[in-house]
Amino acid sequence: MPGDADTGYRLDELAERFGLTLQGDPARRVLGVGTLAQAGRGQIAFLANPRYAAQLAATGAAAVVLDAASAANCPVPVLIARDPYLAFARIAALFERAPAAAPGVHASSVIEPGATIDPGASIGAQCFVAAGARVDAGAVVGPQCVIGPDCVVGVQSRLVARVTLVLRVRLGARVLVHPGAVLGSDGFGLAWAGERWEKVPQLGGVRVDDDCEIGANTTIDRGAIEDTVIEEGAKLDNQIQIAHNVHIGAHTALAGCAAVAGSARIGRHCLIGGGAGVLGHLQVCDRVTITAMSLVTHSIREPGEYSSGVPLQDNRQWRRNAVRFKQLDEMARRLAALEKGTPR
Repeated sequence: MPGDADTGYRLDELAERFGLTLQGDPARRVLGVGTLAQAGRGQIAFLANPRYAAQLAATGAAAVVLDAASAANCPVPVLIARDPYLAFARIAALFERAPAAAPGVHASSVIEPGATIDPGASIGAQCFVAAGARVDAGAVVGPQCVIGPDCVVGVQSRLVARVTLVLRVRLGARVLVHPGAVLGSDGFGLAWAGERWEKVPQLGGVRVDDDCEIGANTTIDRGAIEDTVIEEGAKLDNQIQIAHNVHIGAHTALAGCAAVAGSARIGRHCLIGGGAGVLGHLQVCDRVTITAMSLVTHSIREPGEYSSGVPLQDNRQWRRNAVRFKQLDEMARRLAALEKGTPR
């Protein structure tokens, strides 16, 4: 009989389902997941990072997902994968127990006349849905969410809790938005009027395409004229700032605390490390990796890995180097003069 999350899964079932190669007892059952060091009886672990290879010999796991090169060193049954981390993620998803949300509107929520709620959608406690907003079939709106005018929550999308869609935000299908995220707030548009700032109206919206994920407390501003766009499959971590009119390509991932300034365009399949920044109006082509804490100050037109910043140093060494940094211009002038054979 095929397994399920309660009775577990046979190793041969997992191998067949996910296209893996099994070495070991095909009837052994997996009841859950664990780390290589801490997994116990009935749990499956994985080895993807060679830093943890030393833990393999002593693992108490029922089985391990790993690559072919590591299989000979494993004392328990193995599932061999080209990408062990991806295979483990798919197996772990079998054991995820997310409570099902019942369709309907909680009695404490406020739904304005003119809002459209599909009968198959679920609206949690203390939510507000404005006139002109729409929540589609299978969507789940968690407690204390706000869905403003002209906003759409697409089919099977989920707002976990305390999510705010301010104005003109359109979520596609299966979009996941974590607690505290704010989408569609004003972009930072200001015009200098000699002695004071004047606000530039933000007349665009935000478009988040299918299968995107938006992390907790992340903010995505609506566009000044055209929409801010997050293309399908993009993944944004927690506490990220996306400014107005930014365009992020499909399947790009941004790690926590990254920031993208107004009107920048990030290509498809890019990776932006934690704390990295991209200045406004720049373009980053497809398949670019920006390492953590880097600052992108010019457009990137060739795929590859890019970094900036000063690596961590002992404080005394850093202070000496900081002094020398101020002397670089003078040192360059002296070197150029020496190379020319002329006196300084």
